[in-house]
Amino acid sequence: MSEERATGRPVELRHLRAFLAVADELNITRAAARLRLTQPAVSRTLAALERHLGVRLVDRSTHHLVLTPDGDAFRDKAAAAVAAFDDALDSGRLRTWPLRLGHAWSAFGSYTTPLLRTWQERFPGTPLELLRIDDRTAGLTRGEVDAALLRGPVDAPGLVAEVLFTEVRVAAVAADGPLAARAALELADLADGPVVLNTVSGTTTVDLWPPHARPAATLTVGNTDDWLTAIAAGRGSGVSTTSTADQHPHTGVAYLPLVDAPAVPVLLARRDAPGHPALPELAALAREIVARG
Repeated sequence: MSEERATGRPVELRHLRAFLAVADELNITRAAARLRLTQPAVSRTLAALERHLGVRLVDRSTHHLVLTPDGDAFRDKAAAAVAAFDDALDSGRLRTWPLRLGHAWSAFGSYTTPLLRTWQERFPGTPLELLRIDDRTAGLTRGEVDAALLRGPVDAPGLVAEVLFTEVRVAAVAADGPLAARAALELADLADGPVVLNTVSGTTTVDLWPPHARPAATLTVGNTDDWLTAIAAGRGSGVSTTSTADQHPHTGVAYLPLVDAPAVPVLLARRDAPGHPALPELAALAREIVARG
């Protein structure tokens, strides 16, 4: 068993770089100068690689170094591995990767189109992908997106969030129901009948009502589509924000002001770890779009 295998030390990138330098120069001295290493260091590194592979890569029996057939075959593999590693660490290339922005139901509200259009104008080399994921953190904690637009306080470890603006809450009722004729509603007006709650990605819970005046019944659903369908069918009323009315108009649902419900913060969240290099630009643009009004 070779020394490298016996000690359990894996082949490292330096082994591949040393071999490729020798393969290009066919001279230990020139390869060492190219790598800014000593000749003995290059020779030892090359020998360690050969021991690990169990083959001779370079024929040293003649005055001039030449690659063996195994060395010729291994050269392309080593070059591909080094190129892949270098590409992965190329921050310029990273910026061409799509930036995935998750949301659970209403994206950036009325600011959605300005955000997407301005991003495309300023950063055409970095696609901004808007992804709806029916999850409280819009896939952020599961690593499905790089950042997420979230509503309401999010109690999830490992996330960093900033409040971009707040949205007013609205009531959603059946368009042909008795409440639809009202100019505005209060929470107590909804508590007499069932309230539809999106328990997967929504922000409304029974805690929105005072303990002594909570809804008589609730109906739980798992996403915005089912929430709208249930309300349109007259199975209950719902509470959401103005962005839902903007992003999800429905012929069977009437949205009305809800005068006694607190506003909902809209957050831009990311993981508390190094992420996509374009995240600072996304945050800056989101703040700019909101400031424009």
